[in-house]
Amino acid sequence: MRSYSQDLSGGLENVPVLIENSVPKEALSNFQYVPENVQGPGCDIDPNAVTLPGCSCRVQSCFPESCPCLRFGQTYDSRACLNQHPQDATYSRPVFECNAFCSCGESCQTRVVQNGVCVRLGVFSTADRGLGVEALERLPCGRFVCEYAGEVIGIDEARRRQLSQTPLHMNYIIAVQEHKGLDRVTQTFVDPVNLGNVGRFINHSCQPNLIMLPVRVHSVLPRLALFANRDIECYEELTFDYSGGQNSSAETAKLDEKTHVGADGEEIPQKKVCRCGASNCSGFLPLDMSILH
Repeated sequence: MRSYSQDLSGGLENVPVLIENSVPKEALSNFQYVPENVQGPGCDIDPNAVTLPGCSCRVQSCFPESCPCLRFGQTYDSRACLNQHPQDATYSRPVFECNAFCSCGESCQTRVVQNGVCVRLGVFSTADRGLGVEALERLPCGRFVCEYAGEVIGIDEARRRQLSQTPLHMNYIIAVQEHKGLDRVTQTFVDPVNLGNVGRFINHSCQPNLIMLPVRVHSVLPRLALFANRDIECYEELTFDYSGGQNSSAETAKLDEKTHVGADGEEIPQKKVCRCGASNCSGFLPLDMSILH
C-alpha cells in the first residue's frame, strides 16, 4: 500500500487529492491546481460565466417531465451515478446540469459534475508511465470521478503549443469534437500542463475504466467529465481512452508531441508507444493530427 500525505489541490476540492510521498517535487514544480476550467488564449468565452438559461422548478430536485434542463432525459440516478450504463452505445445524448440561474435546490439530482471531486483519489509514481491516479475507495459503475480541467484555448493556440514542444515534452492537450447533426462540429481544446486538476495525471489505457463525457453546467463550453465505466476497486489505477473510445457523442484525442520532420520542413507528430498493458492494446497512444492541417 502506498503512503500518502499532502493534498495536491491545496483544499480546493471537497476531499483532499493526495500525493504519494515518493513523488519528486520537481514533477509538480510548474503546476498550479485549478478545480475548474479557466479561460486561456484564443478562448472567447469565460468557462465559468453563467451563459445558459436556468429552470424555474421550485423543488429540491427536478423532474424530466417538467424541467427544461432535463429535456434530453435524467442523466443521474439517486446515487449521483450515470442513469444509463456508460458502455451503452446509445449514450450519445447531450448532458446538461441545472446551473446558478436555476430555481431548484442545491441538492437537485442533476447537480453532480459542478460539485467537483467527491471521491478519494491519489496521485502516484508509476513504473514506466510517469505519474498516475488511483482510486482510494471503491467506485461503482457510473460514478463521477473528476473533470479533465485546465486552460480552455483556441485552435490556433493549441497548434502553436503543439508545434513548440520537443520530443522530451509530455503533452496534455485534449481535443474534443462534438457532432451536432447537419455536419455541425464544435471543437474544445483543454490544456492542463501548467493550470489543471487531478485529471491531468490520469493515464491512457486501451481498456480503460473511465469514460469521458462533455457536460454543460453554466456555460455552452463543456466540462470534460470522467465517469467510471464499470465497478472500480480501491487502489485500482484510473485510466481513460485518450481517443474517446466508447463515447459516441464526442471524439476526444490527446495531441502528441512533434518528433518527425515532414517534407516541407515542418516537424509533425509521430506515434508514441503505449504501455497500458491491456490485452487489446493497440501498441501506440492515440494521435490526432487534425490540428496541424
